[in-house]
Amino acid sequence: MIIQQKIFQTDNSWTPLVLRIFLGLVVFPHGAQKLFGWFGGYGFSGTMDFFTDAVGLPWIIGFFVIILESIGAIALVAGVATRLIAIAYAFLAAGIIFSSHFQHGFFMNWFGNQAGEGYEYFLLWIGMAIALFISGGGKFSIDKEIIMTNKAKSYSA
Repeated sequence: MIIQQKIFQTDNSWTPLVLRIFLGLVVFPHGAQKLFGWFGGYGFSGTMDFFTDAVGLPWIIGFFVIILESIGAIALVAGVATRLIAIAYAFLAAGIIFSSHFQHGFFMNWFGNQAGEGYEYFLLWIGMAIALFISGGGKFSIDKEIIMTNKAKSYSA
């Protein structure tokens, strides 16, 4: 019960709601590319082939990335297990930075004059994710409802 409280505990603040919505909206299209093939993506099998064959990731990591970016983004917007998803996003973004973007420097490739994209975008992911890990889901989160339901049950017992 204590672990559950630490995972779902949150307040009624608006700030985590805003962070959840915007981080989820930014991440979901990337997940939809990987899972469904939307927005010019390769879909689940194409992405899994790329992750395992070209990148050399174990299949379980590739699977986790696809699910985290797609279903995890929806869960984040709803405020389900916000802290767990947020910390997973922070580690995912760090992995993306060090595996694919760090060598290209800080800045994104706005003008097309460098070999690849920098890591500033993923640094924002990390910042937003850490803020959500600290605060929890906030207002209108399912996490908050879980805590309120558990408190009501413990008072009636």
